[in-house]
Amino acid sequence: MRTIGELSAETGLPHHVLRYWETRFPALRPLTRAGNRRYYRPEDAALVRRIDRLLNHEGYTIRGVQQLLAAEAKGEPEDGIATALTAIRDALVDALARDGRG
Repeated sequence: MRTIGELSAETGLPHHVLRYWETRFPALRPLTRAGNRRYYRPEDAALVRRIDRLLNHEGYTIRGVQQLLAAEAKGEPEDGIATALTAIRDALVDALARDGRG
């Protein structure tokens, strides 16, 4: 698990952007512990990277990303598989980057 500071450093996204996205994307729900510290699970971190890619690199709007995530949450089998594969790919890219190979 990562703190908001660690995830911010990894992704280059400011803390306030991560907190804002929590209000806009219901699937992004980090754990909160003592002192309201946020702890992002690997699946949260993968979702943050995906939202960042969609918004900042693929030209989606916040509403467009919301609609895409909502459609996937409805359980279309192909979409669920694609989401899982995207999360796995993002985790592997992240691991390679941390290992100095990416």
